[in-house]
Amino acid sequence: MTRLIFFRLLQAPLIVFAIMTIAFTLSWVVPGNPLEDEGRAPPPEVQAAMLKQYDLDDPLVFYGQYLARASGVAWIAGRSPAPFDLGPSLRHPDWTVNEIIASGFPISASLGLLAIEIALVIGVVVGVAGALKPRGILDLLGQLVTIVGISVPSFVTGALLLVLFAAKWHLFPMGGWGSWKDIVLPAFALSLPFAAYIARLVRFGLIEQMASDHIRTARAKGLSRNQSAYRHALKNAFLPVLSYLGPAIAAAMTGSFVVEKVFAVPGMGRHFVNAVLSKDITLILGIVLVYSSILVLMNLIVDILYAAIDPRIQLEG
Repeated sequence: MTRLIFFRLLQAPLIVFAIMTIAFTLSWVVPGNPLEDEGRAPPPEVQAAMLKQYDLDDPLVFYGQYLARASGVAWIAGRSPAPFDLGPSLRHPDWTVNEIIASGFPISASLGLLAIEIALVIGVVVGVAGALKPRGILDLLGQLVTIVGISVPSFVTGALLLVLFAAKWHLFPMGGWGSWKDIVLPAFALSLPFAAYIARLVRFGLIEQMASDHIRTARAKGLSRNQSAYRHALKNAFLPVLSYLGPAIAAAMTGSFVVEKVFAVPGMGRHFVNAVLSKDITLILGIVLVYSSILVLMNLIVDILYAAIDPRIQLEG
């Protein structure tokens, strides 16, 4: 276990660096000028001074300086006022990228965590109900729900929830952020694709486990089908779900761009979309850094939990 953690921690910075390099390359070559204001560029001399100020006249210098600030190396060397400095936003000079992320990430994270909790409850209940009575009425309804959850885009689900629960029945607000009611509809819309996939994993895993030798032995000793499923089969059937939860939690915690846009949630998704449209490279890289770090961290946690739940599994670094 210690060896696993050690090697994963060694790999993590390399993975994040690779993701950051790809994101920087793509954001740099995309047409656009982050110094323009609604299509109006500053005078050439002003633009040249701003390019030099932000190191935008040389991509290698810009990326090297950015990595030095973001990693804390520049702060250790006394060339940055703070550790893990993500720099100023090119489109919002009065704001630093750290401040923008600090304002949006808690919102996206709370929305994503609630969505995963809802997805786990729905997915496990639907999956277990279908696995205990395959091809029964509950199984058919559950498969229909999973197909809809996977196939229907989030913006369609979100729009439908807004029409029914906000516009027609007035049970929840149309959008915004501030009260507990504001989070219910976007969290539910965000949870459906995750819930559908979890339900499929639980169903297939539990059906496979119920046909295994150790379950037949448990049944022969007098346990009912439901008792053997809950006491013995469900734990092993949950292992594929655990593997899926790593990237799922990372994706949900960092927010869904579409869901946040539909429900006017002021999270990371809105900032990232605006950064891409305005080619705000520092903000793009800052958000990508947060996303990739969370993804790598969650995968590490899942690997550790996977080995802890099933000691027969020996994970190598």
